[in-house]
Amino acid sequence: MNSGDTAWMLAATALVMIMLPGLALFYGGLVRRKNVLSTIMHSFFGLAIVSVVWVLVGFSLAFAPDATPSFGLAPSTVYATTIPFVLFAAFQLMFAAITPALITGAFAERKRFASFVLFTVLWSIVVYSPIAHWVWASDGWLFKLGALDFAGGTVVHASSGLSALIVAILIGRRVVNGERMEPHDVPMTVLGAGLLWFGWFGFNAGSAVAANGLAASAFIVTNTAAAAATLTWVGASYLHKRKVSVIGAACGAVAGLVAITPASGFVTPGGAILIGLAAGGLCYSATLLRERVKVDDALDVFAVHGVGGVFGALATGVLATSAVQASYKGLIDGNPGQVLTQLVAVVATIAYAVVATFVIVKLVDVILGIRISAKDEELGIDLATHGEVAYQS
Repeated sequence: MNSGDTAWMLAATALVMIMLPGLALFYGGLVRRKNVLSTIMHSFFGLAIVSVVWVLVGFSLAFAPDATPSFGLAPSTVYATTIPFVLFAAFQLMFAAITPALITGAFAERKRFASFVLFTVLWSIVVYSPIAHWVWASDGWLFKLGALDFAGGTVVHASSGLSALIVAILIGRRVVNGERMEPHDVPMTVLGAGLLWFGWFGFNAGSAVAANGLAASAFIVTNTAAAAATLTWVGASYLHKRKVSVIGAACGAVAGLVAITPASGFVTPGGAILIGLAAGGLCYSATLLRERVKVDDALDVFAVHGVGGVFGALATGVLATSAVQASYKGLIDGNPGQVLTQLVAVVATIAYAVVATFVIVKLVDVILGIRISAKDEELGIDLATHGEVAYQS
């Protein structure tokens, strides 16, 4: 047991937890004012749902057989060997909680609350925990294959981003009735993005599960990629619309954070700049594609998390270097096979997440009905479902 590592991981766990309120504000500012409370509730209540699911079954599924007993006070001999195993479980819980919360941006403003609850429970158990096991458990097949995912490019972002696309396709487009669809509160979204950026240091640097040089390296590359992607997104938006977008800056930062997540323990700051610059442009381009098709991914979950997560996972195979961790090398360090390994991990994650999410949505629709009524959607979910409003005037 190392007291310094334990103290850092307690802080890192809290940092990742604050990402849930950050996501709530980020998404909340992007929707219409009549649906802001319902959108915030998805992230806040989702944390509560997954916290219970994780303790009961999720953690054991993700890290079995080494997760039994799940919550010992002594360190594990396999995972995070210098901190209490219960702290490792708590840290992983926050990852499990935010992943289905990311998906909620795709069905914002039109999904029944009861259906959201059931979907979150099923998706956490059936999709998140198995993929986490594949990639991070000592006997996971992608772990054994050598797939690199330091903090969740495949497990968190690719899985949620592609699942969000499936949900958006199945649930259908929002009812507009002549309403303007612009974000109702830009400062709220920027504040949320700032909290996400802040919490992401725990997300990525905490994945070193120790207070050491690897954590410090992950910290600096996380910040660097977020900054680089912000520049690219704002620049691309300006070239496209001739306006310096504040929302674009917030979304660009998140895109960079998403893309660096799998690579954060394997690349140098130089690699982080390349990943961030590319991610900002790719994810912005993906948002333009959404405008051309009829899929209403309300808050661009696929464009940011799906595209950014997949790109980051593949870029890890190219830019990983032994200068960060001696045992892990990518294409630039003489190991071209790592790119193929990353591709296998990405394809497997996408295929499983897409099929499983399709089945879950169909099942939830049969049991509860996936979508609120047209009357309630026009009124707004805040009043129709929660009986409350965010603003009195």
